[in-house]
Amino acid sequence: MRVDLAALASRLPGRPLTRFAPSPTGYLHLGHVVNAIYVWGLAGALGGRVLLRIENHDRLRSRAEYEVALMEDLAWLGFEADTGPIRQSDDSAAYDAALERIARSARVYACDCSRKNLAARMAVTSDGERPYPGRCRHRGLPIEGRYGLRVEMTEGAESFVDGLVGLRIQEPSRQCGDLLVRDRDGFWTYQFAVAVDDTRQRIDLVIRGADLLGSTGRQIRLARMLGRADPPVFVHHPLLMKPSGEKLSKSSGDSGIRELRAGGVSPEEVIGRAAVACGLIERAECIAARDVARLFTR
Repeated sequence: MRVDLAALASRLPGRPLTRFAPSPTGYLHLGHVVNAIYVWGLAGALGGRVLLRIENHDRLRSRAEYEVALMEDLAWLGFEADTGPIRQSDDSAAYDAALERIARSARVYACDCSRKNLAARMAVTSDGERPYPGRCRHRGLPIEGRYGLRVEMTEGAESFVDGLVGLRIQEPSRQCGDLLVRDRDGFWTYQFAVAVDDTRQRIDLVIRGADLLGSTGRQIRLARMLGRADPPVFVHHPLLMKPSGEKLSKSSGDSGIRELRAGGVSPEEVIGRAAVACGLIERAECIAARDVARLFTR
């Protein structure tokens, strides 16, 4: 399965902005290199730009040393962003303002449900999700209390055409139910933070792993609540998987870039290995970061 560049370009401005958005919760692995290949490769093929965004909304797991390491690894690999780095923690007021805007047209309410309690109450769907049943929607818990905050997802579908997998129609109210946007510790959730960031930074093209395909509809819904009528164009690429069928994980130290560096593997070899592993090329070859656009134009 390959990206149709002409079709993608027809839906984008002349110099689209995309982003590479790692979380500093572990060291980069080969799966991140696959994402970098797609991000910088498609940006290059489309004459676009790359914003480097550090998604450190998870304050409990984010570490300064991981951010330093990922910057070192990107520089070693040769992937240079046109803008950034921008950190989510640099402008926390933007998320407060975004929630205030959403609250003007949608129900925002406090929720005291814990993950443990929800897991006991909610059945898992065929997509592996547990839609929130709306237990706290009308309880009137104080917004200022030490509770999570949710945004009501009313009924209705969101449709989009993914650059790799085509037309998708999703119903956030059925998939996830009312969306948690801030947890009880006061931290913004991934779903909310990324929708706010992609909207305020005017990201035209979102390129990410297929594991996030199912959350696209709810992010489009949030973007519309924030006043964005034209959501980004999305491309969800295949993931690198372990033999067990699990995706690679930073927390498990899978295929760490730092270990490959220490073992004497060159940046070009690492990029070539990642390109083979995700099916962009059939046989291993050395590929420099500045040349990844050709993987999408040949």
